[in-house]
Amino acid sequence: MFKIQNCNPMKKILIPTDFSASAKNAANYAMHLAKQMKANVKLCNVVMVPLEVPLAAHVSAPLITFESLEYEVEQELKRYVKKLKEKDELETAPDTFHPSIEYAVGVGSVADAVTNFAANREVSLTVMGMSGAGGLGKFLIGSSSRAMVEATETPLLLIPDEARFMSIRKIAFATDLSKTDIDIIHTLAGFARMFNAEILIVHISEEVPDDSIQQRNKINVFLNEVTNKVNYHKIYYQHVLDTEVDNGLEWLAEYGQMQMLAMVHRKHNVLHKLFRGSYTQRLKKRISIPLLVFPPDCGNKPL
Repeated sequence: MFKIQNCNPMKKILIPTDFSASAKNAANYAMHLAKQMKANVKLCNVVMVPLEVPLAAHVSAPLITFESLEYEVEQELKRYVKKLKEKDELETAPDTFHPSIEYAVGVGSVADAVTNFAANREVSLTVMGMSGAGGLGKFLIGSSSRAMVEATETPLLLIPDEARFMSIRKIAFATDLSKTDIDIIHTLAGFARMFNAEILIVHISEEVPDDSIQQRNKINVFLNEVTNKVNYHKIYYQHVLDTEVDNGLEWLAEYGQMQMLAMVHRKHNVLHKLFRGSYTQRLKKRISIPLLVFPPDCGNKPL
């Protein structure tokens, strides 16, 4: 019998942090998720080696030793873990699930170190802030954030600054009707089931759709496969007409009455274009709800 991974207390949510306000907001969001998912939490911070620090060769004052820097980061993580535990004790009833919280220090680039932590089979989800930018358009400009999206092999949940955890009632999944998205919807359904949330499958057209038999058949085949392969009764479909995909995403986030937007990141699809910047300058409004990014090969792997 298929078992949902949220029943396994050994599952972990990875939370990269730089101790900024954006990162702390993401950690608070992740703690609420962990309680709902009955998952534990792992905080991580990444220390760059001196050669990777910009302009390090031009600094005349002696650089702090790597060992000292690593020690300071570790102490800061310990203090932060203590604060999160104290907050959890105050907010959560004693007889309910309390996530255990551990921490680790990585070395190297943010993307490489976090990806290595996430490669642990116990980690099912990575949750991080949008680098303090507070919106998808600005977030896309950050090189470290783009690198994380490109490198991640586990689902990545990006939290805007203004997002606060609330009951997840509806998740929108933006698709180009690729058959490989069906396995991802299966994974998303396992996640949605934990919250009894609806999944709204959304197809945003970059061009006015051809209202032909072929187009209708493509949609019907996709939805029939979803029905046959994904055992979840709260899945719906909506077609969003917009000549620009970024405008469609903004409309969806603002008026769709959802608490999360999910997409698959694969080469040459809409999200790839967004993170490469081809749409970035045209994003006029901020997307203020969490964005769940799936790598293309994580289908049928429950969160």
